[in-house]
Amino acid sequence: MVWETPPRSPAKPSRPGEPGGGTSHGSVWAVRGGRPVRQVSCSRREPSGAGHVPAPARRLTEPPGSLLAAETMRAAGLLLAWALLRPVGTQQCHLAGGVLRFTDTHAEIRVPALHRVPSSLDPLYGLVRRCLDLIQQNPLPTELLRAALNDPSSVRTAQVVQYELGYVVCAAVALLFTVAVPVAGMCFCYCRSRRRCGGRLRAHRRSLGCRRHCLVTCLSLTSLIILTSVICAFVTSQRVKGQMEPGLRAVPATLRTLRQHIANVPQGVQMVVDQFEVPRQQIISDLGGLSRSVGLSIHAQLKAMTYAALAELQDRAGDLQTSLHHLQILDKTVRELAAARAELEPVLREQRRRTVALLDDPRCTSCASVLGRAQSLELGADYSKVPSVEKVLKALAGLPRSDFAEMIRQGNGTFNSIPELAVERMAQLIQDLRDEMARVTEKVQSIADSFPLPEYTRPASEALGKAEERSRPYLREVERFERYRWIAGTVLCCIILLILACNVTGMALGTYGLSKREDPSDYECRGEAGAKFLLLGVGLAFLFSWLLILLVFATFLVGGNIQTLVCRNWVNQEIYKFIDTPGNLPPSMNLTRQLNLRRDSNLSATYRECKSGAGLWEVLQLDKSYDLDEHLKTPKYTADFQKRLGDFTARLGDVRLLRSEGRQDLETFARSGVDEVDYGRFQEEMKNPVVQTSLPALARSLEGLQKMQRNSTVAGRLATEARALWQMQNSTVQWQEALVAKLAESVRFLSRLAPHLQERVKTTLATTASVEAQLPVQAQQILRQEIGCFTRKELRYFAQYLNWVGQTLREDVASCQPLATALDNGRVILCDRIADPWNAFWFSLGCCTFFLIPNIIFAIRLSKHFRPIRNRLISTGSEETCPFHIPRVTALKL
Repeated sequence: MVWETPPRSPAKPSRPGEPGGGTSHGSVWAVRGGRPVRQVSCSRREPSGAGHVPAPARRLTEPPGSLLAAETMRAAGLLLAWALLRPVGTQQCHLAGGVLRFTDTHAEIRVPALHRVPSSLDPLYGLVRRCLDLIQQNPLPTELLRAALNDPSSVRTAQVVQYELGYVVCAAVALLFTVAVPVAGMCFCYCRSRRRCGGRLRAHRRSLGCRRHCLVTCLSLTSLIILTSVICAFVTSQRVKGQMEPGLRAVPATLRTLRQHIANVPQGVQMVVDQFEVPRQQIISDLGGLSRSVGLSIHAQLKAMTYAALAELQDRAGDLQTSLHHLQILDKTVRELAAARAELEPVLREQRRRTVALLDDPRCTSCASVLGRAQSLELGADYSKVPSVEKVLKALAGLPRSDFAEMIRQGNGTFNSIPELAVERMAQLIQDLRDEMARVTEKVQSIADSFPLPEYTRPASEALGKAEERSRPYLREVERFERYRWIAGTVLCCIILLILACNVTGMALGTYGLSKREDPSDYECRGEAGAKFLLLGVGLAFLFSWLLILLVFATFLVGGNIQTLVCRNWVNQEIYKFIDTPGNLPPSMNLTRQLNLRRDSNLSATYRECKSGAGLWEVLQLDKSYDLDEHLKTPKYTADFQKRLGDFTARLGDVRLLRSEGRQDLETFARSGVDEVDYGRFQEEMKNPVVQTSLPALARSLEGLQKMQRNSTVAGRLATEARALWQMQNSTVQWQEALVAKLAESVRFLSRLAPHLQERVKTTLATTASVEAQLPVQAQQILRQEIGCFTRKELRYFAQYLNWVGQTLREDVASCQPLATALDNGRVILCDRIADPWNAFWFSLGCCTFFLIPNIIFAIRLSKHFRPIRNRLISTGSEETCPFHIPRVTALKL
């Protein structure tokens, strides 16, 4: 049941349950069954007529089943209202805080993390690393490095040779190759000039074909291996070139980014602090709707209880008005019936005397059958015997003295105005909280004001700046050396490809020439050309082999030492341990002092702390003077805000449903004795008719006798008496019967109301008093609950912001993680992106170089098979015949 303000104009009814309304004088509006229903007037007024029955009277005259259902629904509403009284304080918060979005203001100076990219050449890289681990099995030479860094003159060559023993062996092999291959080439040239090497076969044997096929296969396999190796050399050389340039540029760029990161810490902290505007605006926006939200919540949670009490009060006021109306009708009707009986009695007696005398006349034919009914013509009900209600009417005289309609309208309007009252009562609190937010903004600014000053980070910035400047000349030299390496490698790879082209061309032409030659001793130009191409490849191999081995050894020496001395020890953290050991580095390279690290810290610990996301103030000498967690504790900024909300109280449920005059009217109504009247006497008396004999039936009987009479005088008298009876029935008896019907309706209403009157009035008064007492208490509980929910919601905004500040300062603005990221990036660039393809380049080129030796041998041996045989041998079976010598002159002529 929901109460609302009725419409001023019938054309536009107001919506049920709208707060802030009242009722017009004389009526109250309620909602039953989903539609507004206008209830009975509670103001004092006289009945408009004898037949007027107010709405409650009409409702109570309905069948007993309908009345029982209405009472059951009303009782259920009251039970629901009282059930709502208990769990008000335990309802869940419905104010859910959202997620704040902050602007990323420090992304432009981040150090992006680099990772090793999987490649199809990873198996080759792994093979080269295993070969280098086999060549250099010694651990990091700490003693040698300490002496080289602190006192270079004390370094002995024997120590270097002992550590680089694997490389010394490889250098000896390279030297041997550099000397032996060119010497072998010169010897080959000398022999060729003497026609002793690379000439023709001297004899023809059956095994020559098998040997030739074997040599072609071996030379093809060798050429295929060299081709595969030179392709790998080309690819890795290009990859080194592609990674070297951005890698060299990344060194000063990373150092510069680190320096900017450290230098921009104060500015970044201020930008983070300025983001407090995001939660501040959200909290100010929430404060704008707090008071009305609280008022609407109180109204929504208490309206069922309040409207149920108002409905009960409305019903009792209707009972009072309707009971008074029916008592007045009852008293008036009884008086009228008694007076009418007194007037009807002599008339009815005279009518009976005349009728009996006429029917007893001997001239009246067949009148004896009607004589008995005429003799019993006498009055029936006597209402002078029923109880009087004058005492009850006297007790109810002047009621109702209060205007229940206005009283209920005011109570309904006061309750519905709770949201507006909440806005008014909480206005000062809202303003104080807005002022408090301004003070909180000043407190948040203290995070930036108290943050460590730039001079703490100046040593690190200066060290990074010096490292950036000093690295530029070395990087330029490395870039120049890499350019030379790429040119030399490309040229030599092209020469190797030229050698392979000679091999392929020579084998193709030689094989084709053999297929066209009918006699092995015949001269064939294509076979001769194939042999010359093979020897051209041999000459190129002898000519450029020493350059190849020099390039291979130079790149091997640089790349191998980078892998075994730097990368391998970088991965297993041996370099950090060497740097952390006191005395290993000279004072000019003391990183702890240059980076202003803690005196009890080292590079390994700093790297691990930065890797785990520690702040700059933790790795610098600031961790004891500045505790970020202490500065970001939520109560430090929300204590006053929370206290103002916690201390606020306001009475928002003071609603007067029933004034003392109305209470007295209901108490007087209960004591008036309405329930003491014996309404059974009325009902018993109403069972008797006004006249014992039915006047219409008697009149019709007389009219029937009239038609049977032969005597016209008797017939005329019978017609006259019949008309008299009809006139008495229509003028007097019928009117009295209408009064009896109206009396019965009033008696029926009062008899149904009387048994429950005391209980209903008592319950209504107790319910109204209880609701009036409970409304302020429950409103205060709901107020505390809503303020508690609001407080928790706004504190979540503070917590979100402060957590974001801590995370942003640690991981972004004032984080030392970029230092660890820079170190990891350096290892990825140097070892994974440059050293791996660099080492794969010299390994591939070295395979080409060393496989040139069998290539030379196979090419020289195969070239003989492509030339005509000097002396043809005739073979029978497995034995060789003696050669047949052709004179030289004849041979020349031929």
